[in-house]
Amino acid sequence: MFRPHTLWVLQISGRHTLAEVRIFDGESIESALRRFKRQVQQEGIIKEVKKHSFFLKPGERKRLKSKLAQKAKRKKVQRKPADADSKAPPRTQY
Repeated sequence: MFRPHTLWVLQISGRHTLAEVRIFDGESIESALRRFKRQVQQEGIIKEVKKHSFFLKPGERKRLKSKLAQKAKRKKVQRKPADADSKAPPRTQY
């Protein structure tokens, strides 16, 4: 009879099951581990844990958000001239 085995289950404080991977008959541990890592990454579990690992005061959170927005804006501005200076001729629309 076909019975999958649960290999890895990631739970936070015993309440919620966030990621679960079942190993099927004939499947290698490496491929199951790869699937587990991919599932954890897609669900954003690591990012969420890091976000809740320490407390930010509302003012600090606001300053951090502002700094990240400024950084993203600078990055966008830096990328824009590189696109305009490309050696390809500009496209014309008819």
